[in-house]
Amino acid sequence: MEIEEQSYRANYHFTTPDKWKNDPQRPIYIDGKYYYYYLYNGDYPNGNGTEWRLATSEDLLHWSDEGVAIPKYTNDNGDPWSGSVVVDEENTAGFGKDAFVAIVTQPSKDGGKQEQFLWYSTDKGKTFTSYSDDPIMPNPGIDDFRDPKIVWDDNNHKWIMVMAEGMKIGFYESHNLKDWHYTSSFLTENIGLVECPDLYVMRADDGTLKWVLGVSANGKSVGKPNTYAYWTGNFDGMEFISDHNEPQWLDYGFDWYGGVTFEDGTESDKYNKRYAIAWMNNWEYANNTPTLQEGFNGMDSIVRQIELVHEDDNLYHLVSQPVEVLNELTQTTDSYKHIEVNGTETLDVTGDVYQLETDISWSEINNVGLRLRESADQTRHVDVGIFVEEEYSYVNRDFTEHPDKSNQNVESMAPFDASKEHVHLKILVDKTSIEVFVGDGKIAHSSLIFPESDDKGITIFSEGGKANFNNIKIKHLGSID
Repeated sequence: MEIEEQSYRANYHFTTPDKWKNDPQRPIYIDGKYYYYYLYNGDYPNGNGTEWRLATSEDLLHWSDEGVAIPKYTNDNGDPWSGSVVVDEENTAGFGKDAFVAIVTQPSKDGGKQEQFLWYSTDKGKTFTSYSDDPIMPNPGIDDFRDPKIVWDDNNHKWIMVMAEGMKIGFYESHNLKDWHYTSSFLTENIGLVECPDLYVMRADDGTLKWVLGVSANGKSVGKPNTYAYWTGNFDGMEFISDHNEPQWLDYGFDWYGGVTFEDGTESDKYNKRYAIAWMNNWEYANNTPTLQEGFNGMDSIVRQIELVHEDDNLYHLVSQPVEVLNELTQTTDSYKHIEVNGTETLDVTGDVYQLETDISWSEINNVGLRLRESADQTRHVDVGIFVEEEYSYVNRDFTEHPDKSNQNVESMAPFDASKEHVHLKILVDKTSIEVFVGDGKIAHSSLIFPESDDKGITIFSEGGKANFNNIKIKHLGSID
């Protein structure tokens, strides 16, 4: 009897139907559905160029493929890269009430310069028409001029755009989505080339309304992540003033890039919470994945709910947790009320697709955590825990298969206040990924892993003292297919 090869396709994460996907485009909500466009290359791995492919969802977990909406190479301007789409409720652009208007970067025929082009849809976003072969925003003479993100400014009744321009973010205004005027820029430091900017308003838990400016960036040179950096601050319709110069980071893992945030379409108040999703990959090793054997390369993080929390003085930070609808995939649950460990203890439960939560406490200890996707001989595993002695949380994929053959990106670390002597961990494990939410979710780690299919063990451990693992709950999850 022929044994069927186990698939590496994720059970509950969004994956491209075939070939390739990278940057998510900010989803929009209309008529009871989220419309999610993403960059797709149907010629991968033998040909280049991306186009916008559409998927729709009612719950941000189950997705229906709707095919390509903005095709590539239909004119000399080349392929559509990242941008953003809005529903033009007031017909400001003249394509009709509720037309979908997308502004996207295309490397134009003019020497490959990055310029902005407008596409519009009058069939609820299924297919788009090019407004003009000429850019609505010609390149101003710089190498990097891409990833426009459009938001409606209620206070000033106009459209605002943020643009990635090398190491700065440009701000623009428009009343008709076609004619744009520069207003200001925001300079970044020590985080490399910025991409996929983001701008939105959130109400913090103390009632304060704050603007948030986000970018995908690379802080490796200063020991920071290569994910989504953000600043809180104020925006007066023309200029963004940050509360602090140093950015904060939404994720400390190696694979949470091109992130976008978006509104909850079902809520009348759009400021209390948002959702976020990102591409689970990294340009340093983007083409290295076992899923290529199955004809695809491209997965997103789980959709998260994000909220803004007031810390002290004028410090605010985002917290994130996986969307609760994920719990609906639960097939079976294993629970342990209390386990004291001094050394290691292997649980009598195995799994490769699950959500695990636990409360860990200690008094004196060096290191504490879990070894997941562990092999039977315990030589292969991915480690999640708190290095108390050095005051950081971590996810270490060095002991299992992973995409980075250089072994430069194996252990992600984030600051942890070890004086607390306790932590709550929520860990999402899927076929090729792990996402860890520490405490309230101010810290998250999202990374790709490629364990062997039979590696399903779970071991808890402590080093240098005893630890208590309380309320361990393992929800084994089914598939969204």
